[in-house]
Amino acid sequence: MTAVDRWSFELVVVGVSALALVILTAPTVVVLIASFTGGQSLRFPPQGFSLQWYDALLTRSQEIGVAFRNSIAVAAMAAAAGTMMAVAAAMALSRRTTRASRALDAAFMAPLTLPTLALGLGLLMLISIAGAEPSLVTLVVGHTIIVAPYVLRTTSASLSQLDPALVDSARTLGAGPAYAFRTVVLPLIAAGIAAGMFIGFMASFDNVSISLFLADAGTDMLPLRLWNIIENLLDVRAAAASGLLIAVTGVLLMVMERLTRFSRQMRN
Repeated sequence: MTAVDRWSFELVVVGVSALALVILTAPTVVVLIASFTGGQSLRFPPQGFSLQWYDALLTRSQEIGVAFRNSIAVAAMAAAAGTMMAVAAAMALSRRTTRASRALDAAFMAPLTLPTLALGLGLLMLISIAGAEPSLVTLVVGHTIIVAPYVLRTTSASLSQLDPALVDSARTLGAGPAYAFRTVVLPLIAAGIAAGMFIGFMASFDNVSISLFLADAGTDMLPLRLWNIIENLLDVRAAAASGLLIAVTGVLLMVMERLTRFSRQMRN
């Protein structure tokens, strides 16, 4: 490879990477800037700069506050339930290379590949066949299905790096399966579990499709509430809410990076 070929290749790689970075970050930057508008409608570029919409969001938006608390509660319950199921599944499937285990792994990961609209509609039909009505319980069940694949993948990655000799040594010294898991395995895979749980929580928190099909009339969810006020009013409070969520997510990412080396877990 000549120097010209090498420089041409590196130039293309850098150019495509820069374009990808712009595409990925531009929506976030635009909504952040628009949230500080001094105007009365959502538009870009903003008409002046003001904090009035953040003040309106925090002091005069009770319905958005209720929807926010509902979304936090549902995401927390789904994250807890999905983590328990996914960790058990990852333990059962780890280090198994049979055709059946690969099929089960694909089945667990299916919610990430299926269109969420189809998944939500399927869950709604299943609930109807069972004679139930959409409720908080069905909503949590639907969101649990979204969370579990993320935890399964990060936990499986952590288990694949675990030295089997450590567990064998614990068992040889008389530790039972549960004691060996709690004292040897769990501390070593905790970071992977936490990383998957965090991603699953965020995926559940801003999910629209599952909430659209499974939420009952009394359970207002934040993504649906924001969608409604944008669709009907172009309400700038939606941009202010997005700005706050971006800021909180950034802080949580830094906390997760410090506690679990989140970026390394994602690379694994």
